[in-house]
Amino acid sequence: MLGRFLPGGRRSFSSLDDKEILALAISSEEDDARIYRAYADGLRVDYPASAEIFDRMAEEENQHRQSLIDLFKQRFGDTIPLIRREHVRGYYERKPDWLVRPLNLAKTRTQAEEMERQAARFYQAAAARTSDADTRKLLGDLAIAEAGHQEEALRLEEQLLPEGVREGEDKKEHRQFLLTYVQPGLAGLMDGSISTLAPIFAAAFATGNTWTTFLVGLSASVGAGISMGFTEAVHDDGVLSGRGSPVKRGLASGIMTTVGGLGHTLPYLIPHFKTATYVAIAIVFVELWAITWIQNRYMETPWGRAMIQVLLGGILVFLAGIFIGNI
Repeated sequence: MLGRFLPGGRRSFSSLDDKEILALAISSEEDDARIYRAYADGLRVDYPASAEIFDRMAEEENQHRQSLIDLFKQRFGDTIPLIRREHVRGYYERKPDWLVRPLNLAKTRTQAEEMERQAARFYQAAAARTSDADTRKLLGDLAIAEAGHQEEALRLEEQLLPEGVREGEDKKEHRQFLLTYVQPGLAGLMDGSISTLAPIFAAAFATGNTWTTFLVGLSASVGAGISMGFTEAVHDDGVLSGRGSPVKRGLASGIMTTVGGLGHTLPYLIPHFKTATYVAIAIVFVELWAITWIQNRYMETPWGRAMIQVLLGGILVFLAGIFIGNI
């Protein structure tokens, strides 16, 4: 296995002959068709119109593959050597679709466009290296076809994704993003920022010791993050609610909860108590404003309501912490 990472473990593209170039092109088309099929399967339930586009792109890649196989059999016989992308140094690679599930609609479209550009560059380079007229013609035609796939994709989008359908798919994807990441992340940020105010500032004003206050804040932030993350992950598997992966929601909630608490905990690493407290208070107001902005920007909560919910609640908890710390 280490051979593929060493200079001698791969062949350079310039060392391939016509037979090997055709074999590489065949395996590349097979891989691309398989990737497009996987994209289609991954999008079919939520975005059927976009899935149909990738089905047709996969079919076109299969047609390219068949043309290459026919030419290979004509020139070299029936035995096609197994040469894949990872065997050629400097050759472009593909990211397996299973590493990026669930598929993001916009990123999937962008990835497909990049795949077509890479394939076009390969066929252009391959056509320039072969001396056989038929091979050169086929590779040149495929380079033109791959370069023209972007226009073909646009044509298919116009046919299969009229304005209303595409707008509906984009809205559905945006809603899924909100449900899976923004909503649990925002809940975590609010909980971490507000619920830790009381113990942190109570510890600060009760002890006057920055290190003790930091330890209290750190433990409260991490503990709240773990609690919120597990709660979000286990209380809803996302199947019926459509809120997406419980692991992703749990991570979003847990991480943002911890971040929210650490924001006004970290200033207590400053040895001077008054300086640390002033910085922490300033950060609290920045956190509360950020939460208000996120609510307005992504959850479409009116500014007035968001400010009442976040600022009023945060200030009350903050004052409670100071009061308790001075008892």
